[in-house]
Amino acid sequence: MNLFNIIEEIENVDPEVYGRISERRDVIKNITSFGSKVALAAMPFAVGAIFKKAYAQSSSTPSVVAILNYALTLEYLESTFYNAGAAKGTALIPGAAATNYFNQVTRDENNHVTFLKAVITSLGATPVSAPQFDLTAGNGSGAGPFADVLTNYSTFLAVAQVFEDTGVRAYKGQAENILANKAAAEGVKAGLYQTVLTAALSIHAVEARHASAIRSIRGLTPWITSTSTLGNDTGIALVNANFDGEQNVTQGGVDVTTLKSVAGSTTSVSIATAAFDEPLSMTQVLAILVGSFIVNK
Repeated sequence: MNLFNIIEEIENVDPEVYGRISERRDVIKNITSFGSKVALAAMPFAVGAIFKKAYAQSSSTPSVVAILNYALTLEYLESTFYNAGAAKGTALIPGAAATNYFNQVTRDENNHVTFLKAVITSLGATPVSAPQFDLTAGNGSGAGPFADVLTNYSTFLAVAQVFEDTGVRAYKGQAENILANKAAAEGVKAGLYQTVLTAALSIHAVEARHASAIRSIRGLTPWITSTSTLGNDTGIALVNANFDGEQNVTQGGVDVTTLKSVAGSTTSVSIATAAFDEPLSMTQVLAILVGSFIVNK
């Protein structure tokens, strides 16, 4: 097994892989603290387990079309949210923030919707219609816990962070399911399958940039640390489930907090949890959206 070939293949469908690894290089490097021979022997299994966890989902595999329609639903939500914010103009979003960030992210989300609908149609399937959203999380009343989301910039930013952080983890949670559908009954040919996978991971990379940017605007670290700190990050207890699993410190069967630096100190929980992103399953995400932002008819 050639580790460098594995990484190269992953890079072909996930351009952000080097960014994630380089940002967390100290944690990866410290795996050698277990002893060079043990580390080398275990590396293929450890790396395989890490990427399986990063991209896997334990439930039965949904179809390619189901995955794409699921992604489309997420993009409908984000597109609706940012378009509603843009419609408020400077009454909600400061001009500089709109120019430097929100105008671009709104275009991105609208393009994601258009693209996913086109891909689903090209498969001979029907794109799901946009649900009715209540951005206040009030089940259609418009008076939910985020009642001022389109009038209070701080609330708008907090909800934006929730959507972006969730979106990144949602895409990550479906990568292996797309791989499992390579020979699916929908008739996805090899070239089209590669296009779907590459496009999905490309959207994932852009969503990650959105998440990092919105966190920076809010004066937060650009990565998720752990569930214990996320409540403070968002200030929204209602969406704590969006960050479930981010407290995990075990990767590839290794407790990352036990890894030691050159100076001999162990890795903190904050660093260990920031070093790896955790996926969200389709079931988890839909429970979050249906329970909060999609109107139950």
